[in-house]
Amino acid sequence: MLIELHDIFPQAPIYTLFYDKQFVRQWLPSADIRASFLQKIPFITKLYPLFGWLMPTAIESFDLSDFDKVLSSSVSFSKGLVLKPSTKHICYCYSPSRSLWDRHADYARDNSLSWPALIYQHLLRLWDRAASDRVDQYVAISKAVQARISKYYRRDSTIIYPPVKKLVETLNPKRELAQVHLLQPMDKPSRLGAWREGEHVDKNLPQEQVYYRSSLGFKVATNFYLIISRLYKYKNIDIAIEAFNKLDYPLVIIGDGPDKDRLKRLAGDSITFLGEQDDSTLAEYYCACRAFVMPQEEDFGLTPVEAMSFGKPVVALRKGGALETIIEGQTGEFFDDPIPEALADAVRRLNDNYVSYNPEFIKAHASHFSAEEFKKAIKKLVEEPAA
Repeated sequence: MLIELHDIFPQAPIYTLFYDKQFVRQWLPSADIRASFLQKIPFITKLYPLFGWLMPTAIESFDLSDFDKVLSSSVSFSKGLVLKPSTKHICYCYSPSRSLWDRHADYARDNSLSWPALIYQHLLRLWDRAASDRVDQYVAISKAVQARISKYYRRDSTIIYPPVKKLVETLNPKRELAQVHLLQPMDKPSRLGAWREGEHVDKNLPQEQVYYRSSLGFKVATNFYLIISRLYKYKNIDIAIEAFNKLDYPLVIIGDGPDKDRLKRLAGDSITFLGEQDDSTLAEYYCACRAFVMPQEEDFGLTPVEAMSFGKPVVALRKGGALETIIEGQTGEFFDDPIPEALADAVRRLNDNYVSYNPEFIKAHASHFSAEEFKKAIKKLVEEPAA
């Protein structure tokens, strides 16, 4: 998101609490980065959770008196900027901090917060609510976030959907994939197999079901389902694992996180964990999968839209941003309850209707959430004359 905003306004300085120097060198080499005093703390990019109590002071310490308009990108703290009365503050809000508001009880329970930590959480919630009044105009990433802004901050907001990467452009043009086979109905997807060159390949696997990734030097059976997610408990990956264990369908899980070991213990033979992967590898798996699975509620949900940009249907929980990005029966299927049985039923419905999914329609739908659309909307918003 920050990279896209910098592309729109390359001359605008970027104020941040702290930053990772390697990230800046790779993605924002020409940007004017101005960090708070927190940047002086050794190893701040790793130790930042210990310094949350300083962050309200750090964000309020910025002197932005030379600017007529400020665009903040906020989850927690940047809405708290203290500006001149004549300076317009536009806040692009990903969500009111969920650990303080709608998920505060879950956060306290999952992290076994002590009573001093609960008091700190309460005080931070009071600051967050007060700071929310400093914003002149809110922009939400989805209707779900818009509803939270209204409930917790008592403010109206407009919606500008976040930009989705064009991962399809990173694909190796020499890849070999029989797309026609992926449109055929099937009683049961083929088992997943991944093989290094020179190792055993299942001779019974039809050739058109083998996807050769020449850039990485191994093959993957098509007709697998795909999850790309951070591995946290609230992401409901365990629900998907239980469902696919029972279905005995191949499932590939890409991503890492603190719940990884527990999830691996739950997974059966048809489930493969691949850890973190780069964008070009993600593109290859999006291209080769049969469908994408999102078992959790997301504020918007970038990964299902990325999957749709490759023409792949999505199985998603009927909550949050998925309601705005997925058209039931045309770009995917929903399930209503976060339980394995409901997810498994949605997968069966998707298989039954698979021939009715039009990859070109799915791609066209995903294009509504492109970086180009985002940039046009943001420029129009910022360039509007002050009321």
